[in-house]
Parts: sequence; C-alpha cells; structure tokens
Amino acid sequence: MNSVIQVENMTKSFKIGSEQVDVLKGINLSIEKGEFVSIMGPSGSGKSTLLYLMGGLDKPSSGQVKIKGKEISIMKDKEESLVRRKDIGFVFQFYNLIPNFNVEDNIILPILLDGKKQKNYRKKLDKVIEVVGLSERRKHTPKELSGGQQQRVAIARALMNDPEIILADEPIGNLDSKTGYEIMDLFREINKEKGHTIIQVTHSEEAAAYGNRTIFLKDGKLQ
Repeated sequence: MNSVIQVENMTKSFKIGSEQVDVLKGINLSIEKGEFVSIMGPSGSGKSTLLYLMGGLDKPSSGQVKIKGKEISIMKDKEESLVRRKDIGFVFQFYNLIPNFNVEDNIILPILLDGKKQKNYRKKLDKVIEVVGLSERRKHTPKELSGGQQQRVAIARALMNDPEIILADEPIGNLDSKTGYEIMDLFREINKEKGHTIIQVTHSEEAAAYGNRTIFLKDGKLQ
C-alpha cells in the first residue's frame, strides 16, 4: 500500500493571552491510499485540528505533514493551494454552500475558482450529481433542500476535482440518524467503488464503524 498522508512528530499549540495551550502533542500517523479512517475522541481532544493540519488548512507548530510524499508546511502558497484543490476534497459539518447558487453552481464552483471553463466539465458534473442522488434537484437552491441533500451537494463539490483524499469534519453532525446513515452509506460507496481515501472526524460510534480503521485521540495524543 502507498501512504498518501504522513504525519511526523507533529505538535500544535495556540496562545491564549499569555498562556500556551498544547492541542496536539507528538502525533505520528500514516494514512494509506484507499483507507477509510475515522478519528474519534472527547471534545477538545484535537480531532478537528488534526484534520485541518492534514488538509493544509493550518500549519503545525513543529513536525511535518506530507501529502503524497511532499511536506506541505514548506510549500509556497500557490503550490499548497494547488495541492488542496487537486488532491483534497473537504466536507464540513455546516455544508458551506452559497445560498443564492443552485445545486449545479455550488458543485461546479471549485472548477470555476480554478479558472477552468464550465462547459468542459458538463459530463463530470452530470456524473457527480448522479452519484450523490441529486439529479432531480440540480436547479434547486440550498433553502429548497433538506439538510441531507445539502450535505450531498457538499460531497459532490468535494468530488468535482476527483481528489485522491476526502477530509470530512463531523459530516453527519447536523443530521438526523436516518439521513446520517444515508450519508455514511454514500461515503462508503465512494470509498469502495471510486477508491477515494476518506478521513472523517466523528463523535458517533455508528459513523466510525463505516471506516476500516478508527484512531482515538485524547488530550492531544494518539491512544
């Protein structure tokens, strides 16, 4: 198997006034291509911080994060942004959709931000919308969708650049249990049939069980 993410001796600290808070303490972790990994732990254990660091949304205080063998913390901004857009798809708890954009426009947004022409991605857009089961809702805006449907839009948007890695932060945290299971079924399908590596942060043991490996964090350390 090939490692797509490597975390080496990583720490993360924040300053709160004159006090230093150590959130992550000497994390060593390897994620292999095609894995579905769940990260669990109590509130404040550093789960989301770890996820954001692995996605290049934040920088470690010390140590390294490597994406496909390249350390992201020493990349220039342009190169790091390219890695995030090309290799990583993000799915968050609160969807982060643009309210006045319809389903299609929200999904195609990463392509437009890359300066690419929408007309060249019509087939890909159709395929992604079909994968997430929103073919009948493609012209609807977020306010016309249920929470589960909005999360499907967020997942489709993450898939649009065909990233090797999908990072999901509490992806079913705002959903009822039935809808949550449907979203987790979709993640499992994407992982098994499409081969995307998925790393999710979750409080739910049921959601964690969809993965093939669970990592536990407590007090900023792997257990």
